[in-house]
Amino acid sequence: MDTPVKENVSEWTEVLLPDRGWLDFRLGELWRYRDLILRFFRRDFVASYKQTVLGPLWFVIPPVMTTLIFTVVFGRIGRISTNGQPTFLFFMLGVTAWNYFGTCLSKSALTFSGNTGIFGKVYFPRLILPLATILNNLLTFAIQFGVFLVLFGFYWWQGADVHPNWRVIILPILLVQMAALGLGIGCIVCALTTRFRDFAYMISFGTQLWMYASCVVYPLSTISPEYRWIFILNPMVPIIEALRFSFLGGGMVEIWQLAISAGVTAVLLFVGLVMFTRAEKTFMDTV
Repeated sequence: MDTPVKENVSEWTEVLLPDRGWLDFRLGELWRYRDLILRFFRRDFVASYKQTVLGPLWFVIPPVMTTLIFTVVFGRIGRISTNGQPTFLFFMLGVTAWNYFGTCLSKSALTFSGNTGIFGKVYFPRLILPLATILNNLLTFAIQFGVFLVLFGFYWWQGADVHPNWRVIILPILLVQMAALGLGIGCIVCALTTRFRDFAYMISFGTQLWMYASCVVYPLSTISPEYRWIFILNPMVPIIEALRFSFLGGGMVEIWQLAISAGVTAVLLFVGLVMFTRAEKTFMDTV
């Protein structure tokens, strides 16, 4: 009697999964693919300034040059008040924080349109790419913030009117919030871009406009009290004001303002993840 032969068909087995629900983000997959997140992070970091003359200096040049321009235009010519804080430090802290948030937003928004070649060949959780981008931006922020701390130490040694306080410990929380805010809004724009290409062209322009509404080049105290509540609804305003209050000793921020900022961030992140999850099912047919 012949013995039955068991064939190994595992390599040819196709696993069919049920449709994902609105709230099924499959966050467990992100942990299982954590090595891939680190690989994309390394790829983006190495490719950022490969074959450039100045190399790593490009981490520092943009924020320093932007700060110099703001110092001349808004500080010297426009004479915008900085509440007695050193003008250069005032602008550089705002620019460094905004660069981190703005880059998280803009690169997350291009996840689908910028990676169709990869997505069409192999499966992995699509949310891995924006998460790798956030890690890469965090390293850039660390370098730029390190430059700010060096300049801060120089100004402090020179006797400048800066008063850092124990509230600097809130920095990691604010970094997580900025990353979550950039990821949430980026996912919203990314999902909308699969249907309406106009949003892809509006990212850079819209981010620049938002910066000028986020107290980067002026303190919240210069806004008329009757309109101040509108600016507080912008989640980046309490974050930047909190950073300035913590490191420079000046700024207008209260706990309830930070609570509103965190609430708005949570809502935008949730909406962004929902829209991203729904869009990734069909984006290859529309991008």
